[in-house]
Amino acid sequence: MRPRASCLLLALALLTWLPPALAEALPPPSGEVLLTISGDIAHPNVGERALLDREMLMDIAPTVIETRTPWHADRGRYRGPLLREVLAVVGAGSDRVRVRALNDYEAEIPVADLHDYDVILAMTRNGSPMQIREFGPLFVLYPFDDHPELHTEAVRFRSVWQVVQIHVP
Repeated sequence: MRPRASCLLLALALLTWLPPALAEALPPPSGEVLLTISGDIAHPNVGERALLDREMLMDIAPTVIETRTPWHADRGRYRGPLLREVLAVVGAGSDRVRVRALNDYEAEIPVADLHDYDVILAMTRNGSPMQIREFGPLFVLYPFDDHPELHTEAVRFRSVWQVVQIHVP
């Protein structure tokens, strides 16, 4: 077999082994952009950044967490993508990320947290889209009720609401 044909076959074989989200190019958003991911990412869709709209986010590992939070008096049912899967889709290459809110508040989150716990970018609470005045449109939510060790000041600071950007250093 000729070297060029061998390389082509190897490339095709590798593509069949990649998860579907990584094998396909990330399309540009068709709706309002809710999240911008920048920095060390392998799969941008607009320039060097990944821009994601509501539909794109909800298609990435939709997960439900039922939990109380330090900021709500009652237990809520939250739905949104697993944050570790959002980072996988864009090919994030770091052991930490910086999450920024609408008011420019920033928190650093170790990627290890995202593998140890099912942290989501909550988009709905009790079936309704989260509005800006109600921690939305995106809220980094840890499963507090499932893991008592998450009730720390450090985790509360990492639970950013009104998320608009993630930077992968």
